[in-house]
Amino acid sequence: MKLIIYIFSGFFILMALAVLFAFSRNRHYGLFLIGLTYGVAAVVALMLMHWGPLVAGFALAWGMKMIGLEPPAVAGSQGDEQSKIRES
Repeated sequence: MKLIIYIFSGFFILMALAVLFAFSRNRHYGLFLIGLTYGVAAVVALMLMHWGPLVAGFALAWGMKMIGLEPPAVAGSQGDEQSKIRES
């Protein structure tokens, strides 16, 4: 069980670093909160060696995304171009 906690905590730390890097690019404070949530959940799970903080951190980050703290998609992204090609 400890190995699983280490693996998932590692994934959470990687997600936290990726989201905080995205925050450094566009300064959207919702990304900062989501990245901080992932990071704190990983550290607490490693300190307590329990899976509960990982589940709570994931639920909190998902809830933050649901209430709109994640920035909207960029209008000129690749996905939008592909959908315009399909429509024509």
